Amino acid sequence: MSNVHIVGDTPEKKEDQINPFNLNLSSELRLWLNQESLSLAFTTYEAGKLVIIGPGLQGGTICTERNFERCMALHIEDESNIWISTHHNIWQLENGLEKGLYFEKQWDRVYLPRSSFVTGGVDVHDIMRANDGFLYGVITGYNCIARITQTEKGSFSPYWKPEFIDQIIGQDRCHLNGMCLDNGELAYVSLVGQSNEANGWRKHKNDGGMIIDMRTNEVIASGLSMPHTPRLYNGYLWFLEAGRGYLCRIDLETKKIERVLWRPGFLRGLRFYKNYALVCCSAPRDKTFNGLPLDKELQKRKEKAQCSIDIISLKTMEVMHSIFITGNVQEVYDVAVLTDCRQPLLYGLMKEDIRKIVVLGPDHSVKINK
Repeated sequence: MSNVHIVGDTPEKKEDQINPFNLNLSSELRLWLNQESLSLAFTTYEAGKLVIIGPGLQGGTICTERNFERCMALHIEDESNIWISTHHNIWQLENGLEKGLYFEKQWDRVYLPRSSFVTGGVDVHDIMRANDGFLYGVITGYNCIARITQTEKGSFSPYWKPEFIDQIIGQDRCHLNGMCLDNGELAYVSLVGQSNEANGWRKHKNDGGMIIDMRTNEVIASGLSMPHTPRLYNGYLWFLEAGRGYLCRIDLETKKIERVLWRPGFLRGLRFYKNYALVCCSAPRDKTFNGLPLDKELQKRKEKAQCSIDIISLKTMEVMHSIFITGNVQEVYDVAVLTDCRQPLLYGLMKEDIRKIVVLGPDHSVKINK
């Protein structure tokens, strides 16, 4: 990794690395991270990693990464928790440090695996906590939005499904892949195609995509090519039209769709920070992504698909900074921002170091009066 110090599960010797990946930061990115005092987290299921990049405390960019099989959806809760979806479970990584303290005089947050909810292989594409206190997930393999809770029986508790889906069954029929909140309440979802048969969405990937209001079942937008990652921000409903390579927004009053910026790749993963949008861009990797309108866009613009995370100015719609991922990794899935965080550390499950760190919770010892 160019000019980046890495701490994590990646072997130090290149010959020991499997599916190695390299991070290349644009020239002003570290300066921006340093000025904003923030770190960026992203996931890649191809490499099976959660990665966090920070500006460091004393100069020099820090990367901390850990292996989690098929790591996809990413949700941040203040300074306390990172939630990630993996191959068959959802992990909670808890920050073990109190604010203002440092671990080993150098780490300002330490994220530790704290709990795991086993869902089975249901293909969780998005996770977030609503204001009712429940964690919700987009259960793509079962075409529904569901509660993820240990207080109820089962792998998940279905909460909403599209009207055209007749039953909750283990078949990816419409490729429901994203959701967002409106003032903490479940609001909008994205899906690739209206289908009630197994893998039927694949027939509609070029122009069958929809965005639906869960509260009314109204179709807000249609005719899209593989929409992903709906997000409400600054009065617009934003989303990524992955099959064409566009960052888009919808005026919710007029329902007008505006394609505001094109990027050279398959887009999934969208977050906002102040006057910036953070967008994940991937190179199409298999036959599922062949024949999309994106192919023609790349040819027309004489561009090659890239794997990157772009920081985009919402004022000018220009790419200000980028992280380019090269090597054997061609995709990134989700991205998030850790504010007031400069040098975080991740602990994983693959190495012995997880045994060496213990964080005490509140002391509820019973005191006996003599």
